[in-house]
Amino acid sequence: MATVRLISIPVTQPSDRQVDPDFRALPCGELAAAALDTARKAGASHADFRVHRLATQSLNLRDGAVQSAVDGSEIGLAVRVVVDGTWGFSSHSELSVDAAVATAASAVAVAKALRSLNRERVELADEPVYANASWVSRYEIDPFEVPTRDKVDLLSDYSARLRASDGVDHVTASVLQVKEQSYYADLAGSSITQQRVRLHPQLEATTVDTAAGAFETMRTLAPPVSRGWEYLGQNSTWDWSDELSRIPGWLAEKVKSPPVVAGPTDLVIDPTNLWLTIHESIGHATEYDRAIGYEAAYAGTSFATPDQLGTLKYGSENMHVTADRTEINGLSTIGYDDDGVAAQKWDLVRDGVLVGYQLDRVFAPRLGLARSNGCSYADSAQHVPIQRMANVSLEPDPDVDRSIDDLVASVDDGIYVVGDKSWSIDMQRYNFQFTGQRFFRIKNGVLDGQVRDVAYQATTTDFWGSMDLVGGASTRRLGGAFNCGKAQPGQVAAVSHGCPAAVFRGVNVLNTRSEAGR
Repeated sequence: MATVRLISIPVTQPSDRQVDPDFRALPCGELAAAALDTARKAGASHADFRVHRLATQSLNLRDGAVQSAVDGSEIGLAVRVVVDGTWGFSSHSELSVDAAVATAASAVAVAKALRSLNRERVELADEPVYANASWVSRYEIDPFEVPTRDKVDLLSDYSARLRASDGVDHVTASVLQVKEQSYYADLAGSSITQQRVRLHPQLEATTVDTAAGAFETMRTLAPPVSRGWEYLGQNSTWDWSDELSRIPGWLAEKVKSPPVVAGPTDLVIDPTNLWLTIHESIGHATEYDRAIGYEAAYAGTSFATPDQLGTLKYGSENMHVTADRTEINGLSTIGYDDDGVAAQKWDLVRDGVLVGYQLDRVFAPRLGLARSNGCSYADSAQHVPIQRMANVSLEPDPDVDRSIDDLVASVDDGIYVVGDKSWSIDMQRYNFQFTGQRFFRIKNGVLDGQVRDVAYQATTTDFWGSMDLVGGASTRRLGGAFNCGKAQPGQVAAVSHGCPAAVFRGVNVLNTRSEAGR
């Protein structure tokens, strides 16, 4: 391996915040030194050490009354080594020098025990060394510093606004907040401290038809974000007051709306829906470990195999998809990944052609690349880092800033799809169908009321190949999820996906009620 260059990084971050003092006061450097020295003396050619702390709070209300309020926290240390080309890993819940030394020795013992079973030597892509680096995500108000009573009062107020409307029988409200802190160090000399905060608020209104024994729901479309408590309230980047005032009307209209007529249909898909299609059909399909079969036993494989890199026609020529670990307020945004690799942005699909994958330091050399693009992550100290998804996004049209009205005007007879709901996709990320929250008929280029029971179905390449028009930067929104699952044992990661609205021609639309035999 080539000699890496030492880079001394000052304590900087994209906001004025520092890592919390109580985490910085932990003896992470002392523990790392003990663990790494033990691993080196035991024969490790590579060793890295992590301290990982996770704080969570989950609040859930029904009809304004608190159903649950749960606080959680976990902390631990982990050591990962390469001995004679073989991985070894071990972790411990106690932060002490003795535990760090014992964990390092255990990781080396695991690597030696597995050596005879290893068919591929571990080779890590080079990465510069980052000494004393620090990174904190951008947020204004730490949600863990806001009194729980204040949070409950805000959710109760939002719930009351919905419940005051005729036709709304029940309202649920929830918010999940997370603060994740980590310390990373390795034998090469990197030492990195990081902190990020994320928030997922949601309200849902339900109307019940007791005579028919049926119900219908509609929820807020505000996505989970890497922001603080400022995301809720009057000064939020999301207009909560406007959406809460309009949901009852949308819900009442949806209940009375006619069923969709199945068949090939032009669609204008809003970013609040399209982000999920991107996640499932592009984000997972371009994970390199999945593409070469590493997830086959659990999460599946990918139709987008490496032999097609540079040739696979993924979609239309106006399709440009990037992966980005640096997106401001992105859920997958980080300063450095769990391999100690600095965050980057790169292309996955350009001009409709597959041109890249998401990689960590192990998989980059296997693809012939000299450097990882920084996609390693473990959701706790008890789990080994694996390749995880970046913020994967469809880029807006760089030349024409088409509005949603412009896109709707381009459709004579179609449907405008808003919000995500249920979805289904096969293990190769190829055949899929998606539903949504709201569906508006388009007649002669204008919206003409809602329809219901809509799902769109396609193969990945047919769907993206049908993308005729891409909205401009003014239509771009950042969606995402807290609960992207992967691996055995299972791990969960949060990830965002940015996209504009877009027009898709002749997509197969299903009537979900008819498909269900009702």
